[in-house]
Amino acid sequence: MAWVALFFAGLFEIGWAVGLKYTEGFSRLWPSLGTIAAMAASFFLLAFALKTLPLGTAYAIWTGIGTVGTVVLGIFLFNEAADVIRIGCIAMIVAGIVGLKLITPA
Repeated sequence: MAWVALFFAGLFEIGWAVGLKYTEGFSRLWPSLGTIAAMAASFFLLAFALKTLPLGTAYAIWTGIGTVGTVVLGIFLFNEAADVIRIGCIAMIVAGIVGLKLITPA
């Protein structure tokens, strides 16, 4: 259950990171409220996962999911660069996430 919570915590991290772009400095009410809700959900689920999972592993995976998802959405939503080096770096982050999951008991 901790791994599921951690996965969803990472998804909510993507939500609040992307949401920040839409808040325009927290000057828009609904995007700001959605971003704050996603932040709260992400932290709550991370805290739940940390009851069972090692801190370093959970934090690295949480931020990794958030990083990869935010970069991918940045490419699709905001026309950010998608060059080979950038995609290669994202692939290395994904490999690190998978590696940490495989070596962590659970």
